[in-house]
Amino acid sequence: MQHDGSGRIFVQNLSKHFGPVAAVQNLSFEVRPGSVTGFLGPNGAGKTTTLRMLLGLVTPSAGVATINGRPYHQLGNPAQVVGAVLENEGFHPKRTARNHLKVYAAAIGAPDQRVEEVLGLVGLTGAADRRAGGFSLGMRQRLALATALLGNPQVLVLDEPANGLDPEGIVWLRNFLRAYAREGRTVLVSSHLLSEVEQTIDQVVIISHGVTRYYGPLDQLRSSQQSRVLVQAADANALVKALQEAGFTQVEPTPDGRVAVVGATRQQIGDLVAKSGIAVYGIEEERADLEKLFFQLTSPQYPGTQYPGTQYAGMPQQGGWGGPPPGYPPQQQYQQAPPQQGHGGWGGQG
Repeated sequence: MQHDGSGRIFVQNLSKHFGPVAAVQNLSFEVRPGSVTGFLGPNGAGKTTTLRMLLGLVTPSAGVATINGRPYHQLGNPAQVVGAVLENEGFHPKRTARNHLKVYAAAIGAPDQRVEEVLGLVGLTGAADRRAGGFSLGMRQRLALATALLGNPQVLVLDEPANGLDPEGIVWLRNFLRAYAREGRTVLVSSHLLSEVEQTIDQVVIISHGVTRYYGPLDQLRSSQQSRVLVQAADANALVKALQEAGFTQVEPTPDGRVAVVGATRQQIGDLVAKSGIAVYGIEEERADLEKLFFQLTSPQYPGTQYPGTQYAGMPQQGGWGGPPPGYPPQQQYQQAPPQQGHGGWGGQG
């Protein structure tokens, strides 16, 4: 069967059970070409199991996962369609990076010239004749990515790609993946840290305990959190009254005695207190914290409970700073996902 050439990854109602325990439960999302999509969740959330189902390494209990409209095993020449890195330990320690790539290139029918191209792409040309057994974790990451790129694939699927990279390597990876996507290709990157990939991704799929917590544009997730200003005033009651008279309706006290004003800027508050003559000892602007929201979406509020997964294209707007976004159903019991089988990709469990 021929694939449709769309470059899309499509996951619909995907589930996987290991015995009585659900590792993945009814996941649905789409990854389109031209953008980098982050596949996020804490360790053990089901990310690696999902990616292994997508790549035909694990059979789903229910649902479908396709690339270019076909399951992985139905792709005509999969190495030219999808390049994937789920683990980086498949290197013979005594084989050089160049020889390792030549073996893989021969297996997929790629010319030796492509070996030199991918070595250059990942910055390993200078280390091409060194044995892989002496590589650092970051260099093994680059060699694994070079292997995935040998077929010049339309789709890249990477599990924890930034693990082990130094800050310079992370910047390089970010720029590489964004440039790859701008060529009209599809990039899916998993991570257990939103902060690690926040500057790289455009779309985000967040899962926890095998179910979807959020699926949609990163900008929409970011806009769901408003900034606020924290004010330490000599007379908090007078400040609250002045704020309300000025039209600031989202005003609330903080545990440390300050006044929090949602949707305001430091300049606005500074101008207001100057005009009103209220003495203040500090004005601090607290910007939206995506990492905080990420943990709200993926961590249970109480032991043994979790927000059930819902599939939606965007984030319900959140009108504050605590708890889940409005629109979630009542909490229900969940089952902890089992430990992932094997290694979780570029570093750590999935």
